[in-house]
Amino acid sequence: MAQPQSSNSTQGDASQQSFELENAEAPAPENMATCLICLGMAGSGKTTFVQRINAYLHSRQTPPYIVNLDPAVHEVPFPTNIDIRDTVKYKEVMKQYGLGPNGGIVTSLNLFATRFDQAIKFIEKKQHDYKYVLFDTPGQIEVFTWSASGSIITDSLASSCPTVIVYIMDTSRCVSPITFMSNMLYACSILYKSRLPFVLVMNKVDIVSHDFAVEWMTNFESFQEAIEEEGSYMANLTSSMNLVLDEFYNNLKTVGVSAVTGEGLDEFFTAIDSAREEYLTQYKPEYDKLVEKKSQLRSEEKHEELHKLKQDLQNTDVVHMKSQPINPSNISEPTMRKRPHVTFADDDDTEETTSADQEDETPYEDESFKRFLSHTGT
Repeated sequence: MAQPQSSNSTQGDASQQSFELENAEAPAPENMATCLICLGMAGSGKTTFVQRINAYLHSRQTPPYIVNLDPAVHEVPFPTNIDIRDTVKYKEVMKQYGLGPNGGIVTSLNLFATRFDQAIKFIEKKQHDYKYVLFDTPGQIEVFTWSASGSIITDSLASSCPTVIVYIMDTSRCVSPITFMSNMLYACSILYKSRLPFVLVMNKVDIVSHDFAVEWMTNFESFQEAIEEEGSYMANLTSSMNLVLDEFYNNLKTVGVSAVTGEGLDEFFTAIDSAREEYLTQYKPEYDKLVEKKSQLRSEEKHEELHKLKQDLQNTDVVHMKSQPINPSNISEPTMRKRPHVTFADDDDTEETTSADQEDETPYEDESFKRFLSHTGT
């Protein structure tokens, strides 16, 4: 019969495991899975696109690790490894805090962000088993991109593994140059906010080809002609914005994809590999420099505080009290000072001393005590 291990051996094993974990080398960025954060406006086809990527990768024998960040979705058309709905109940949050739909989503994401470090630990454990990690975000794009929880999740992922922002836009809705410009401005704002590798996915090319959008991004005159045909009061403003976004277009990775038919997925993953290389060569070194700079600033602050403390100690007279045994012979008896006598005398009466008063009162007290004894004896 096996005997239970002693507490000392258990503590020794736990300390050995913690020592091994602390001294274990972190996996190299080249061996880490690529995180794809799928963003897009409502109705752009984010969930359908994630479903198509899941099917595509399964057909290539490289299934992805999928994380659902939409707490308000009723059903997810793909299996998830981590689901926010298992941690936060969207409707309960709305009832408890008295919130509307958007407020409930934001609060649910904030609550989930407080435990996102646990999700990162799960992802890091599966680094060698998966090549891609897919994140499906809420339909309301502003809920994720401009909230504190969205920034926490994005920055946490970017600091631990290669991360790429995938912005999905509905090509069929961008036939209008003004709507197209609105999507481009939103994409540009997300790029500069996250400062991560960025891939623009023009979805639903099975309905409308994305060739017109590519031409507008590369040829300013063609976009100008489309604005003039629009005849809207927003034409001048849109034309000016197009000039501002010229540099944004030059460095943008654009891919036309159909989430229904699977068209363009090969080109999409080619762009993802290029974005991953951009993360390893540009973002990661810059991030390491920032971390090193912050650590140097903290060490300098600690050194300055220590230097100030030493100066304060040098400028201040510090008295060291040494404990010595007490010698009773060195202690002199205190001299008892007599209490001054206070007399109250009238003008007609003579002054009387305290000793005289005590002599007069003593016989009276003796007689009273004798009467008390005789009374009790009877």
